[in-house]
Amino acid sequence: MSEAGPEALTVAIAEDNTLLRGGLQVLLERNGFVVVAAVGAPDDLVDAVHATAPDLVVTDVRMPPEFQSEGLTAAVRLREEDPTLPVVVLSQYVEQSYVAELLDSSGGAGIGYLLKDRVSDVKDFAATLRRVHAGGTAVDPAVINQLIARRRDPLERLTSREREVLAVMAEGHSNAAIARLLFVSEAAVVKHIGNIMMKLDLPPNDDQNRRVAAVLAYLRGQSA
Repeated sequence: MSEAGPEALTVAIAEDNTLLRGGLQVLLERNGFVVVAAVGAPDDLVDAVHATAPDLVVTDVRMPPEFQSEGLTAAVRLREEDPTLPVVVLSQYVEQSYVAELLDSSGGAGIGYLLKDRVSDVKDFAATLRRVHAGGTAVDPAVINQLIARRRDPLERLTSREREVLAVMAEGHSNAAIARLLFVSEAAVVKHIGNIMMKLDLPPNDDQNRRVAAVLAYLRGQSA
């Protein structure tokens, strides 16, 4: 039974595995969301979004017919049509080129890329969906760790603590949450973020979400 209230977010789901799709629908409805569409193909997702105008889209990366990046392609298409549409992509593996493509779409705001294993933490998953809906960016920690391991420029300019702060920031957390997670003061977090912005050549700009830009600064070019 759904526990959704009058202000519940509406969600369109795309997952080709019937069992997983049904499980995801039940999980979301039990945590206050309203699932307005649950489909198994990328074209059906596009049609469902056009028909239902959901608040949020959750889609698998690999879908029929080729099981390559059809779900991602549909998500990017929907973002091109409506840059304000929040999208969370789920993947079985860390596929870095997909991360960059998704986050590059419409500036990266209101975007999430999560590994399916993360869905097992139901409260965290629900909170992440709400952060993305609010315009945040959420990238799975495993993805961040791999990017940090492979990327040497400009991340080589950052200290180990600054990299930790950037990784947690990429998950969409506030300064206060970063401080709690890393067991440091909020003042220290502010200082670290300032250093990150400086080292990644991101000067103050009221017209740009600098936190998103900091994430994109090293996600773009990761395949170079």
